[in-house]
Amino acid sequence: MQFAPLFPLIYRVLQPSFPNCLWTGNTNCKKIALTFDDGPHRHHTPQLLEVLDYYKIPASFFWLGVCVQQAPQIAKMVHARNHWIGLHGYDHRNFPMLSPQELKDSLEKTQAAIESACNIPGQLIRDVRPPNGFFTPNTLKLLKKWDYRPVMWSVVPEDWVRPGVNTVTQRVLNQVQNGSIIVLHDGYFGGEDVAETTAALIPKLLEQRYEFVTIKDFRF
Repeated sequence: MQFAPLFPLIYRVLQPSFPNCLWTGNTNCKKIALTFDDGPHRHHTPQLLEVLDYYKIPASFFWLGVCVQQAPQIAKMVHARNHWIGLHGYDHRNFPMLSPQELKDSLEKTQAAIESACNIPGQLIRDVRPPNGFFTPNTLKLLKKWDYRPVMWSVVPEDWVRPGVNTVTQRVLNQVQNGSIIVLHDGYFGGEDVAETTAALIPKLLEQRYEFVTIKDFRF
């Protein structure tokens, strides 16, 4: 069963209820952010980078620590292109299922993996996207206490179930608006199609005169 039709409804409920998460950018500006979860991946991420390079598009990547450790050279490739990097936890366990110490360890292990692979101070990486978008008020309280910024999304085309490039592309085009944060996946689930999907999306969004920025350009 696919849940794509529900995500716009979920967004409209959660966004005003949890204003201390970054859900969207400035709705008065035609700026949008392409974001990618669950990487880096040895094969899918380099293919995606070729597309982003071709169109000179900046993107934001939310990484799993275990994947950074498995593909440090790919992580280094992403960083070398000045894409924005955030945390997605160490191994994709849902944050509410972790104890506070386990959650802190998960984030810090991921920071350490990124620091080792990319030679950037781990403590500078403060943006966090919870796996599966699952969080509780206590999760947000802990992230704030540890000086992390929770980053969510406003357009979720459910690419990880691989409904097809055309379907994912059309879902994004139907939902995108000023300030949209679009989430796609370059990991093991959905990543097989991510380069083709991104190549289909970017020119259509450019035709609509959207400007691509990274998450660092968006504020609460």
